[in-house]
Amino acid sequence: MSNVYAPLKNDTFLRALLRQPTDYTPLWLMRQAGRYLPEYRATRAKAGSFMGLATNPDYATEVTIQPLDRYPLDAAILFSDILTVPDAMGLGLSFAEGEGPRFAHPLRDEKAVLALREPDLASLQYVFDAVTQIRKTLNGRVPLIGFSGSPWTLACYMVEGGGSDDFRLVKGMLYDRPDLMHHILNVNAKAVAAYLNAQIDAGAQAVMIFDTWGGALADGVYQAFSLHYMREVIKGLKREHDGQKIPCIVFTKGGGLWLDEIADSGADAVGLDWTVNLAKARQQVGHKVALQGNLDPNVLFAKPEQIHAEVEKVLTSFGKPGPGTGHVFNLGHGISQFTPPESVTALVEAVHGISRRMRS
Repeated sequence: MSNVYAPLKNDTFLRALLRQPTDYTPLWLMRQAGRYLPEYRATRAKAGSFMGLATNPDYATEVTIQPLDRYPLDAAILFSDILTVPDAMGLGLSFAEGEGPRFAHPLRDEKAVLALREPDLASLQYVFDAVTQIRKTLNGRVPLIGFSGSPWTLACYMVEGGGSDDFRLVKGMLYDRPDLMHHILNVNAKAVAAYLNAQIDAGAQAVMIFDTWGGALADGVYQAFSLHYMREVIKGLKREHDGQKIPCIVFTKGGGLWLDEIADSGADAVGLDWTVNLAKARQQVGHKVALQGNLDPNVLFAKPEQIHAEVEKVLTSFGKPGPGTGHVFNLGHGISQFTPPESVTALVEAVHGISRRMRS
């Protein structure tokens, strides 16, 4: 049975993704619920660990809402981790203090790869409960974004056993045993589509696929091993729920080279990192997709007037949205944990203020 939710008071973010007119450029920030906020650190201390936070719907709701209580952002994003899916596949996820994620059972040989199965979604119920609880708590303030890692990005962690700076294990498998890599990616693509659809059923109003490591691939390899599987995910997504369109955003960090092909993936919007020129990107994609991005997160270590100037450059580069175009302001990657919270105040004021003036 569908939950009944309060009507949306601010749909600017969804309108921009669907390339409909907006009064100003909406913004949200990748990793907006995070360690740069003292209130997040306090909740995380209460939860005892990162996974304690992510697997408890009350805590996940609390930290998802915190940045919205502090800043007039235009969307909330579910607080979770991209590695919940491989964890549910039995790879044994843990987070060591200061070390990042680790898998107890990485996929290192044929036997492990061929044993890989899509997860039982019931084991991810804590994520879907969090989505529903956040959506209810938002009470129509702004839309809620659900997300997943891309099949390739998940595979990187699943084969490497954690983060990597050279990807030699996962790329070694890709070149040496492409059959095994395709097997992992195929299972991941089905799992990601099912996982995102369950988030949509639980109340997510837009979904985003984070292809954090797609940019580590060679040209040609990216298309075959990352983009192809994101297309498969997008094909399997529910694009409407309870009579509302559910937009999908795809973000490949370092993917500016392949913008044309990403824009043809079936997604509604393409996220861009700070290496991409927005004016050229807008010309390139035409009326196919909306664009999201793309301020360098390190701009937030500058003074407020510098932040204002850099925001103006980004907004001017995209230009005034016309019919059939849309822009969502974001950072080119996640916000740094060392960012001063008042820098975000300056950022939000600049984006909303400058973009309103540009449209008047």
